[in-house]
Amino acid sequence: MEHKVLSLSDFDLRPTPCRIEVLGLLQSHEYALSQGDIEQELSNQFDRVTVYRTLKSFLSQGLIHKVLDDIGGIKYALCKELCHQGGHAHQHDHVHFKCDRCGQTTCLELVHIPSINLPANFTKKESNLLIQGICNLCNQP
Repeated sequence: MEHKVLSLSDFDLRPTPCRIEVLGLLQSHEYALSQGDIEQELSNQFDRVTVYRTLKSFLSQGLIHKVLDDIGGIKYALCKELCHQGGHAHQHDHVHFKCDRCGQTTCLELVHIPSINLPANFTKKESNLLIQGICNLCNQP
């Protein structure tokens, strides 16, 4: 699936060196990355706090979303067009898939989390669904 190339200005973010590098890194991967993955890939060019603040800014502006994995860790993935469907209501009600072989976690954008009827006085903020198995690349003969 081809995605539109995003720019920091599209999300009202100033183009700092760290933001430019982190955005480029996220755009170059089809799977979610942890903060540690990002720091390692950038060869420790930026300190942990700078990377953390960059990710926090990206989250607050709707450029990326959190992906929870099976061991309680957090990874980050670029938001795609489907995250912004219905105007500015930013949502991530799609499924994430973690491969047991390669360990990569990917967004399955066209697979949505089914609607769940919550009891009275419960208000949904966000839904997360992680499916584990073997990805299409690892399943190739």
